[in-house]
Amino acid sequence: MAKVTRVPETFEGGRALLDALARSGLPREVRSWVTAGLWGEDALAARLKGEQVPEPEPETVTTSRIRRAYLTGIRVQGFRGIGRPAELTFGAGPGLTVIVGRNGSGKSSFAEAAEAALTGRNPRWDAMPTGWRDGWRNLHYDERTEASVDIRIAGDAGSTRISRRWTGESVRSARGEVVHPGGEVSSLRTLEWGENLVRYRPFLSYDELGRTVSGRSAELYDTLTSLLGLSGLAEAERRLAKVCDGLVKRRDRPSRELRHLLDALRESDDPRAAQAVRLLTSSYFDMDALRRIAADDGPSDPDLQMVLRRLRRLAVPERVVMSDVVNELRGAAMELAMAAGSKGDRAHGVVRLLEQALEHHQRHPTDTECPTCSAPLGADWTRRANAQLRALRPQAAVVSAAYERAEAARDQARFLMSPAPGWLPPESELGQVWALWESGADITDLGELAEHIEVVGRKLRAAAVSARRDASERLEDPTGGWAELAGQLSGWLDDAQDAIAARDTLNAAEAALNWLSEQARVLRAERLGPVATQAEQVWYRLRQERHIDLQGMRLTGRGARRRVEVDVAVDGVEDQTSAPGLLSQGEFQALALSICLPRTLVEGNPFGFLVLDDPVQAMDTETVEGLSSVLAEVGRHRQLIVFTHDTRLSDALRRLGLPADIRTINRDAMSNVWVSDGAV
Repeated sequence: MAKVTRVPETFEGGRALLDALARSGLPREVRSWVTAGLWGEDALAARLKGEQVPEPEPETVTTSRIRRAYLTGIRVQGFRGIGRPAELTFGAGPGLTVIVGRNGSGKSSFAEAAEAALTGRNPRWDAMPTGWRDGWRNLHYDERTEASVDIRIAGDAGSTRISRRWTGESVRSARGEVVHPGGEVSSLRTLEWGENLVRYRPFLSYDELGRTVSGRSAELYDTLTSLLGLSGLAEAERRLAKVCDGLVKRRDRPSRELRHLLDALRESDDPRAAQAVRLLTSSYFDMDALRRIAADDGPSDPDLQMVLRRLRRLAVPERVVMSDVVNELRGAAMELAMAAGSKGDRAHGVVRLLEQALEHHQRHPTDTECPTCSAPLGADWTRRANAQLRALRPQAAVVSAAYERAEAARDQARFLMSPAPGWLPPESELGQVWALWESGADITDLGELAEHIEVVGRKLRAAAVSARRDASERLEDPTGGWAELAGQLSGWLDDAQDAIAARDTLNAAEAALNWLSEQARVLRAERLGPVATQAEQVWYRLRQERHIDLQGMRLTGRGARRRVEVDVAVDGVEDQTSAPGLLSQGEFQALALSICLPRTLVEGNPFGFLVLDDPVQAMDTETVEGLSSVLAEVGRHRQLIVFTHDTRLSDALRRLGLPADIRTINRDAMSNVWVSDGAV
C-alpha cells in the first residue's frame, strides 16, 4: 500500500462522486486510478510504480447556514486620490447604490481601497508600472494611510471593521486587523474568508469585465470552475490526463524510433546487425534473442577496455597550477632564507619551544619537572613562560608568518602529488612517471620540492597526453560501429519493455480518465446550468433591440486547452461560438456583465454585496437602460454598489423609476473628497 501524505482534493459533491465510483462496476484497477487522481500527484506517482493507493475518505461536509455579509461603510485616508479621511456608508442589506463622479473624483480610490482592505491587494496593481507603485500614496496628505470597511455579518449585534494601514513605501506594505462587534481584535484569517474571497470575489472592475470575454479563456474557466466548487475535480482530471499523456508517449516511443534503428542496422556489415533486422521485422517478437545480440558488444579484454576508457578521460594537474605552486614554494624559501639567523628567527624558535612546553604541562599537570632538562615546573614557571611568550611573539611575528607560508606551500605541493589511480597499470610509462611524481610528497626542502614539481611535472603531463592519445586510438571500434549499434539496440529494447508495461497500465488509466471526465462533464453542466440561465436572462435585458441571443455556456477541455464556450445566435443564425468576433466593445461589456453578475446570486456566496467599478463604459444609451433594470433587479436580492462617471446610468434609473440610492462624489484640488446624497 502506498504511503500518501496528503488528503484527497475536496470539492462539493465529492462524496457523491465516490459513491458513484463504488456503484460504477468498474474493475478494481480502474477504480484505483480514479482514487489516485483524487488523492494527488504523490498517489499517482505511487500508482505508476504499481503500488495500490488507499480508498479516499473525503472530509464530512457539514452543512451550516450561510452568514451573509453586507457592506455598511468604506473609510479611506491618504490613499490614491483621497487625502483627508472620507467615508461612504450603506444600509446593511440588499439594495442598489450608485455613486456618480467625474474622472479623478475618487470613485476608483474608494473601490480599490475597499478591496485592498479585505484582500490586501488589487489585480489592477499587478499590471501597473513601477512609477505608479511608487506614487500610490496621496500627495496632499502626509498623515496615516489607511483603508477600512465595515461589514455587517448576519447574526452579529454590530458591524465588523476590517482595516489595513500602510507603514512602508511599497503598496504591499499594509498590515491588517479585524475589530469584531464586541471590540475583540484579530487577524483577517479569523473570518475564514480566504478561499471565498477568490471564489466569490465581491469586486468587479472595468478591466476585469473586459478580460472576462476578451482575455485568456482559461482564466474564465478557472473562475467559473472555482465558483461552482469543481476546482478539485478539475485538478484531479488534469492530473490523470497528464499521466495518460505520459503513458501514451512511453507506449508509442519504440514504434516511432524503430524505423531509424532499422535504417542504422541495415547500413552495417556486421552479421549481428543483419540478425537483429530479421528478428525486428519478424511477426514474432523474440525479446530474449534480441537482448543476447545487443549484449554481444564488448571487446575481447573488458578489463583493458575499461582502463583505456578511463585513460581517455584522465586528468593531471594543469601547467598553470604547477607553475603557481612552484612560485609559491620558491617565494616561501626566499623568505625563510632571509629570516635565518635573525633575532626574529631565534625568537620564533623559543616561542615554539615554550608553546610546546606549556602544552605538555597543560596535558600533564602533575609532572613537576621538565621531561627534557629536569627543570622544575609549576605555577611560577608557567607565569614566567607566558610572560616570555608575550615579549617574544612580536619579535617572532614576521618569521612565524614566513614559516606558516612555507608550510602552506608544502601542503599545496603535497595536494598536487596525489597517488596514482588504482586502476593505472604500474608498469606502464605513465604509471612509472606517476610513481616518481608522488614520491615528491616526502621532500621537505622547499627548493628541492619546487624543482621536483617543475621537472617531473613536465614528464607527467607529457606521459598523460601520450597515454590519452594512445587510449583513444585503441578504443576505435574494431567492428565497424557495431558497439554503438548494440547500444542503440539495447536502449530500444529497454523502451520496448517499458512500452509493454505502459500499454497495460494505460488501458486502466484511460478508462479511469474517461469515467472521471464524464462525471466532470455531468457535474459541470448540472452546476453551470443555473448560472448560464441567469446569464441569458441578464443578457436578454441588456441586449435591448439587438438581434444577438446568448444561448448558453459550456466548460470544455482540460489542462492548457480548457476554455469557456459562449454560444450566440446573430440575426437568428445559430451555432455562432465566436462571440468576441461578433460583438462591439459595448456588447463585450454587456456580455461580460451577463456572465459575471450571476455569480453574486449563487446560493453559497457568503458575500451579500458586490462592488462594481465603471461597468457602463463603451455602452450605448439603450444598453445602459437595460443595465439599470438589471442592476435594480439584482439589488432586490443583493447589495450592489456601483461607481461610475457616466450620468446616463443614474438618469436611466430616475427616468424608469427604479429603486436606487444615487449619490454624487466630488473632489477638490487638495484631494478632499465628499459625497452628497440623493435618493430615488
